[in-house]
Amino acid sequence: MSDEALSPNRVRLREVLAQLPDYKPGKPATAPPGVTAYKLSSNENPYGPLPSVLKAVDEAATTINRYPDMAVSALTQRLAEALDVPAECIATGTGSVAVLAQVVQAACDAGDEVVFAWRSFEAYPIVAQLAGAKPIMVGLDADARHRLDAMAAAITDRTRVVLVCTPNNPTGPAVHGDELERFLARVPDDVVVVVDEAYVEFVRDPEAVKGLEVWRKHPNVVVLRTFSKAYGLAGLRVGFAVAHPPVAAAIRKTATPFGVNSLAQVAAIASLDAVDELTERVESIVAERDRVVQALADQGWKLPRTDANFVWFPLGEQSSAFSGACEAVGLMVRQYGDDGVRVTIGESEANTRLLEVTEKFGAR
Repeated sequence: MSDEALSPNRVRLREVLAQLPDYKPGKPATAPPGVTAYKLSSNENPYGPLPSVLKAVDEAATTINRYPDMAVSALTQRLAEALDVPAECIATGTGSVAVLAQVVQAACDAGDEVVFAWRSFEAYPIVAQLAGAKPIMVGLDADARHRLDAMAAAITDRTRVVLVCTPNNPTGPAVHGDELERFLARVPDDVVVVVDEAYVEFVRDPEAVKGLEVWRKHPNVVVLRTFSKAYGLAGLRVGFAVAHPPVAAAIRKTATPFGVNSLAQVAAIASLDAVDELTERVESIVAERDRVVQALADQGWKLPRTDANFVWFPLGEQSSAFSGACEAVGLMVRQYGDDGVRVTIGESEANTRLLEVTEKFGAR
């Protein structure tokens, strides 16, 4: 290659790209020799696909020379039946994060605002800025929960979308139904409120918001869900939104054509058909979460309540030391700068090893 080919070019790219934070995926699993490594950094389901799901994917693989159904018709109808909502109220995408981007693109013009709690899902500011919108971050309270009153106060005439992550990623607490209703009473009805329920299947807090019930009462509410977590299809990328018809239609317009691939569509339907088996797996993860949470409390740790498949350690400047202690024994965890460390509930052996680390590290 010539020096001329390697010389800087003058292609103009969007200035916002230089300002965007990089989305940081969970680290792959590595461990010292002779030690089993566990990836507890991405909130993945530790169980492999169900046999019935694998069988459906295997059969569908013979047709991957053809484009997928762009309308995702069969999965949309199956979701409509499972959730008891009209099919016209469902919009799909390549994971709930992609559907979120579709929502923001559908609602925001350049200079508009997207309000959300922080720290929350790290894709939120990225998605907002890529749409040309300004992210408005409202800090969490001392219990790592949304401050909905402060979020309502942050809404201006340029606000187009508000994001409510429940349970909140990465801190764990769920938003309560009564507090969300009070919040919605203060939100203008022309502002889209996204209730992001990526971890809803793991919720056991009796006061937690039920997104679909809220959606039925509020035309400006959109509920986001995913097959990546409880359903264990993170590698196939399929999520969906439940929205009222005009909003759902707008979300579908902003989708990448043929984005949800044919294997993902088939696997999602097979997973819905195997809901009883998947529910058993979710219950086992919740039981492991409860075991870990109780053991941490017994060790003296004071952590935020979690209704997701992870626990949050708000360690501040001790975050790097804790993350390093975990990685030294083959546990890959997710550090968020000097805010804290999120650890996914994984295999029983991995969770027990985590408790050994926390015992030695000392409660904070």
